[in-house]
Amino acid sequence: MTATTLDPAIRVQGITKSFKELEVLRGVDFDVAAGSIFALLGSNGAGKTTLVRILATLLEADGGSASVQGFDVASAPADVRRSLSLTGQFAAVDEVLTGRENLVLVAKLRHLKDPGQVADRMLARFSLSDAGDRKAGTYSGGMRRRLDIAMSLIGDPPVIFLDEPTTGLDPQARIEVWDTVRELARTGTTVLLTTQYLDEAEQLADRIAILHKGTIIQNGTLAELKKLLPAVTVEYVEKQPTLEEVFLALVGDGDTANERSER
Repeated sequence: MTATTLDPAIRVQGITKSFKELEVLRGVDFDVAAGSIFALLGSNGAGKTTLVRILATLLEADGGSASVQGFDVASAPADVRRSLSLTGQFAAVDEVLTGRENLVLVAKLRHLKDPGQVADRMLARFSLSDAGDRKAGTYSGGMRRRLDIAMSLIGDPPVIFLDEPTTGLDPQARIEVWDTVRELARTGTTVLLTTQYLDEAEQLADRIAILHKGTIIQNGTLAELKKLLPAVTVEYVEKQPTLEEVFLALVGDGDTANERSER
């Protein structure tokens, strides 16, 4: 049975995961409301990608439970996979094919009717129609990432995981991806965004969870997180704390540099 509109689109309860002696996740808990953008913010090595892989049924948790659209990731993995799409840190497009051919290929793999019409609709949705007949290898970083997200959304999954979606992109390309993510949420898609970029979480997320050393140390809206710091001082202008200040105050700027590379 799928989730009702009152249930969270994603629910994570007490998830743990270790690799030999290394504890990567140590009891992670959070809910993601349907149609919202939820940012999982953390340094390299915090456990973000490990958690996403568990939610996407690519990796088994050692303990705890998780569900996507009401389906348990351990007992109903096929239903979970039908409910979501995952976009990794680097665009998974075929650079030899045109943008349209990439989309047609995915539509055929998903056994959809009229793959060409599906491809044209996605090109228009992501402002790529004019570039549809060009090889993807000629696309800018932002265009390539938008094509990658478009490919992920073929079949209209209600949930999409974006794992570090702007890694390696220039500022303009990042803005293009941000606009795409906002549009996804506006049209009702639930977005779980993992990022180490504080401004990205600040710009996009309805709620932000800070993952540090395998646990969620804070979870709330941007306004709620800013209230964790002392009240602002007023001299001539009011200075509100940035999300970066909140993050560093919570995790300590001394330990982030020594985090191990994330698995």
